[in-house]
Amino acid sequence: MIEAIDEGPGIPDIELAMQPGYSTASARIREMGFGAGMGLCNIKNFSDIFQISSEVGRGTYLKMIIKTVVEPLNIFYKGGWRRGFGVNCQSLES
Repeated sequence: MIEAIDEGPGIPDIELAMQPGYSTASARIREMGFGAGMGLCNIKNFSDIFQISSEVGRGTYLKMIIKTVVEPLNIFYKGGWRRGFGVNCQSLES
């Protein structure tokens, strides 16, 4: 689980801010490669559980949960195979 809380200006229209490509970034920031408007929608797309709330003038709260399966795996570590624990990405596809 990841939670982010800020005390920034808040998001006046969360539905609009969730649209791919929507950004309030200035042209200068976009020229530097930022402000593509993909942040919130990508966070939602890659989260199993996503919550966001915001109050203009107070800030924003964001919570994302990504479910993982941690299991024993054979891992290659420092030149040899060892038994360890990790996330088996194949098991996440089902």
